[in-house]
Amino acid sequence: MSAVALANVEAKGYKNMYYVYLLKLTDGTIYTGSTGDIKKRIAKHNKGDVLATKGKRPIELIFYCGCKTKNQAVEFEMYLKSGSGQSFRNRHLI
Repeated sequence: MSAVALANVEAKGYKNMYYVYLLKLTDGTIYTGSTGDIKKRIAKHNKGDVLATKGKRPIELIFYCGCKTKNQAVEFEMYLKSGSGQSFRNRHLI
């Protein structure tokens, strides 16, 4: 995701949203996560502050979506990590 796209997230006032995101790692795997501050979380991934992705940088943000509540974001993240969620992800999101 470009810096312009991330700036648009802030400019549109989506500060009280939670996000589910997909990262493509250098080894070709997909990392699924959720956060209340997507810009800060992506920066942490890029800096190497997230153990799960530290050795697989640079990362590429390939998808994100906003949810109204943290619970919705966590539930969608867990779904995307399930077998049927991975199939859905591969067919529709990446």
